[in-house]
Amino acid sequence: MQKLYEGKAKILYQTDDPEILLTHFKDDATAFNAQKKGQIEGKGSVNCTITAAIYKWLENKGIKTHFIDQIASNQMTVKAVKIIPLEVVVRNIAAGSLCKQTGLEEGWELPYPLVEFYLKNDALGDPLLTQERLEILNVATKEQIEELIKTAKKVNQLLQEFLTACQITLVDFKLEFGLDKAQKILLADEISPDTCRLWDQKENDPESRVLDKDRFRKDLGKVESAYKEVQTRVLKQIASLIS
Repeated sequence: MQKLYEGKAKILYQTDDPEILLTHFKDDATAFNAQKKGQIEGKGSVNCTITAAIYKWLENKGIKTHFIDQIASNQMTVKAVKIIPLEVVVRNIAAGSLCKQTGLEEGWELPYPLVEFYLKNDALGDPLLTQERLEILNVATKEQIEELIKTAKKVNQLLQEFLTACQITLVDFKLEFGLDKAQKILLADEISPDTCRLWDQKENDPESRVLDKDRFRKDLGKVESAYKEVQTRVLKQIASLIS
């Protein structure tokens, strides 16, 4: 297979079908715009498995995704899409950069889900975009932006309900979207502890409750076990819904 693209967390390969790509999830870990690098053992398999389970579940809830099938523990086939160069971030609770940029106290529950757009550009540091900047850059049409916001809010609602059943609080998360050959918007990339900020509802300690990449960012340790705990709870909840 020919490698099409290698990013910080995944590698994309061509397949015999030009409309289908193979995604390989890596164990590599990065933070702070790749200024911090390392490896999380088994991360690729965990993130691939969590993403596959959640995307199949979201499809059943009416969310169109690029996911086709998980063909190995760390590999999945996906529909070929042209990625819209935007990171769509949904925030439910103040944390991370929102606190640094606004002075809000970490853990403060926002009055409503906050949807933000960041330009996918490592060289520029993935800057936050205002509505006017979105229009000037013309990376998506007004109609597409409205659809991205609507879909992001729907995914947030569904994920909050799902993860609450797993005794996990969805603090915030990042989504990426792509256009298929018919120019329809599909949810792409992944949903995993790499792209979500997740807090364990069974823990009150601010450090012990972290179940996401913040354990790597902040050198909290037990990164692998936190990721695997999310996988265990997600798969258990999926199994309970199927049965």
